[in-house]
Amino acid sequence: MKLARFLMSREGFISVFCYTVTAVFSFLSFAPLNLPFFVWFAPFGLFIIEKRNRGEWKKLIYHGFGFAVVFYLVSFHWVYHMTTVFGGFDWYLAVPIFIGSAILLNFKFPVYLLLFSYLAKKINRFFPLIASFAILFAEFFTPQVFPWYFGNVVAENQILAQNAEYTSAYGLSAFLFFVSYFLFYLRSPKKIIRLINTFLPIHQKITKQVYFGMSVLFFVLLVFFGNGYYLFQKWVNVKPVAEREVLVVQPNAPLEFRDGRNPAEEIRNLMTRIDRMVEKELKDNPVDLVVLPESGVPFFTTHDSEVTRSIRIYWHQFESLMALISLRHGTNLFFNELDADIPGVKESARIIRNDIRTYNSSVLMNPNGERTNSYQKVFLLIFGEYMPFEWMYALSGQTGQFAPGTKLDLIPYFERRKTPSNVTKDLHWEDTFGLSPDSVREHYKTNQIEEKTAGAFLPLICYEVIISEFVRKFQGDPDFIVNVTNDKWYGNSVESYQHHTLGRLRAIEFRKWIVRSTNSGTSVFTDHLGRNIDNEFTPIESTATIRKKVSVIPGEMTFYRLYGNLLSYLFMGIVGIFFLVYVKRNS
Repeated sequence: MKLARFLMSREGFISVFCYTVTAVFSFLSFAPLNLPFFVWFAPFGLFIIEKRNRGEWKKLIYHGFGFAVVFYLVSFHWVYHMTTVFGGFDWYLAVPIFIGSAILLNFKFPVYLLLFSYLAKKINRFFPLIASFAILFAEFFTPQVFPWYFGNVVAENQILAQNAEYTSAYGLSAFLFFVSYFLFYLRSPKKIIRLINTFLPIHQKITKQVYFGMSVLFFVLLVFFGNGYYLFQKWVNVKPVAEREVLVVQPNAPLEFRDGRNPAEEIRNLMTRIDRMVEKELKDNPVDLVVLPESGVPFFTTHDSEVTRSIRIYWHQFESLMALISLRHGTNLFFNELDADIPGVKESARIIRNDIRTYNSSVLMNPNGERTNSYQKVFLLIFGEYMPFEWMYALSGQTGQFAPGTKLDLIPYFERRKTPSNVTKDLHWEDTFGLSPDSVREHYKTNQIEEKTAGAFLPLICYEVIISEFVRKFQGDPDFIVNVTNDKWYGNSVESYQHHTLGRLRAIEFRKWIVRSTNSGTSVFTDHLGRNIDNEFTPIESTATIRKKVSVIPGEMTFYRLYGNLLSYLFMGIVGIFFLVYVKRNS
């Protein structure tokens, strides 16, 4: 009742309006709409609420959660779809889960309002650095499952996005709030006229405060736009050392079979579909690498071991198909699968089911049809791939019980076969019913070539790509980045575009191309400047293929790869000390 009365009051209307301004303007600026003009006004809602409630800490906390819920409703409404489809929850459970997640995972809003208000009250004058410091602190030190930052929205501007090479999205967030706070201060026409009149009359003395404030603003604009332009020109003219032809196959594999479909029939149709899609693309136009997405063939593994056989995830026909595709076309094939082992236990030891660890794994099949290197997903998705407590698994039958991988190694790939196939009859999916993987390899024995390493790429599974601090932990210099993901749980929503946009900055931080392969859309290639090649995205909830020549950019350890968030920490430290000294002097 108290909440209802507040919402019906004038104060409630203004508050909801402010929540909506921040949420809607951010959404308009973000993928897939990409209207970056609105981002400069998105923080206005936060500024208005803080100013109207300065020093009223309890109210600011409530308003922070109000921003969180409305922001989730507008920008991340697909979380509700995931809760009902992936989690299998009815609406009366999905709604409180959605609201709870909005509050728990958006503490940045109340933290920002509290810190901003505290500093503004202490300093008691217009100080744009307050806005930058507060948002940087809030984004650094509040928990998130799907890490998103206001800087990701700023990065829709191609020039400003280049600054991510030094600061990732954090620095762009600080820049946004600095500029936006200036615009907010000048929202009144009277203030703009007063500012213009300050500079126009020659006889009038410009105050130190105005001179200093405008000088700082122009300096910050010059640094970010100037540095962005310099980096863009630097990297746009870099000549690649090689090019790799890459094919992405989007098979639109089924998620589950709760609707009564026949699982065996659906999987057979899927395998046939993958086989035909690859053959159609590669029969006359070979490539260096074929990439299948996360869950492209769900539920199975090509790793033949006592453990995988004991839990019935090894399927010889799956391995046979992957081998015949790579052998038939003489190419590298990168695909996703389940995997399992018992750490520290030899194959011949007695298998105890409770000791088995299951992994979300991606594997490379070389041009000779041999299963070579694999990567087990390290950064698992809470509530999707694991639950924080054992008893919570009973809440959702769809949640996996995966173990995190332990290695952060690049995946070597090999030179493709340059000559046409020597066999008289090519094999297809239907032939695997009567052929073992070894039989497939024997059939294509004359197609086998000398194994020569051509390079290595950085493998990422699903939302690992959006966590900059995690990705920079990989060792070595990759030719490019491959991100395989399954966004089908989110339906025909904006999630897939947002997922890609959040991860797009890794291309700039590493100065490497990104190959994004999704199960049901949208797949895309992104270059080392963060540009989506030909702006070509595969459609959502459909089968599709997309192929491009990926440029291998010469190896160079960028600032962010070397030093991570050093500049952001330095900024917070220096500005924090400055605030302390300023407050002490003027108190």
